[in-house]
This record gives sequence, C-alpha cells and structure tokens, in this order.
Amino acid sequence: MLTQIFPKCVFPRETSSSTSDSLKAAMAIASDLLQRHFQTLVEDNAQWQTLITDSIVWELPYAPAIGHPPRLSGRLEVVRHVTWFLSAVENFRFFDMNVQAMNDPEAAVAEVKAEGLIKATGRIYHQDYVVFLRAFDGKIAFLREYFDPTRAAKALDTPILGLNF
Repeated sequence: MLTQIFPKCVFPRETSSSTSDSLKAAMAIASDLLQRHFQTLVEDNAQWQTLITDSIVWELPYAPAIGHPPRLSGRLEVVRHVTWFLSAVENFRFFDMNVQAMNDPEAAVAEVKAEGLIKATGRIYHQDYVVFLRAFDGKIAFLREYFDPTRAAKALDTPILGLNF
C-alpha cells in the first residue's frame, strides 16, 4: 500500500526473526561506535584511536567560520586536530546523548551536548552537536559534525570569518 502512495521510496520488508535479529545487531554496531566515540574521544583518546579507520574522513561544515578546516582526511590529520582540541580544553564532557541507529546498518546519528573550559580564554564552551557516523569493518570511517560556530567563536574569543556588520 505504501509503495503505491510513495512509489519512489524504499521501505524495509518483513523479514524472518533471524534476519531481523542480525539486522538489529548490525545497526547496533554503528550506534555503539558512535556512543563509544563520545565516551572515549576525551576520556581515553588512545582507546578512541582504535575505533577509527586509517582512512577516516571527518567533515566539519561550519568549522571554516572559525578558521578551521571543513574536512579532515586520514588518521594523521584527524588525530592532529583532536590532539589540538584536547590541549585547548579542560574538563570537556559530553552529556544528554541521544544516539539513533539508521536503516543502513553502517550508519548512526546523534545529538549531544557538551561543555568544557577553553584554557586560553578561561571561558566556558557550551555546544550542541549533531554527528553522523558511517562505519566500515566495525570501525569509524566517516564523521560529519554540525555545531554552532558562534558559540565556539565566543568561547575561543575569535571572530566569525566572513561575517560583516
């Protein structure tokens, strides 16, 4: 019935319980990776680094507004940026995490809040993030992170690039 109303949409089919269970398990892999990303990025960065592929891509579409790259490619570039971030903040923590699995077993999305102290300015950084994850072979292969660059700029005491008053 739905395919008649929405002919271009693909809807999941009814499956046997074993297929359904395996799909649920696969979906849990991506959502579990995203939860572990938030749990270990700051608290156990060495463990976090075991969660990522060597060819990871981390997109930060709003980062250029504060002078940061829009895309980090490869383990070295990603780890370098994360290391900079961890050295710039103190007592950074994620909370109010809401991770959702997607129909694609290698994808998940999360909304999460975070806060920490920016060492250079002494300002508290409050942020709301939306993060998309794609997994490959049980590891994080892709992240796309959305955040409010005005909050970051205020905490970092940096201008928002391209904003003219």
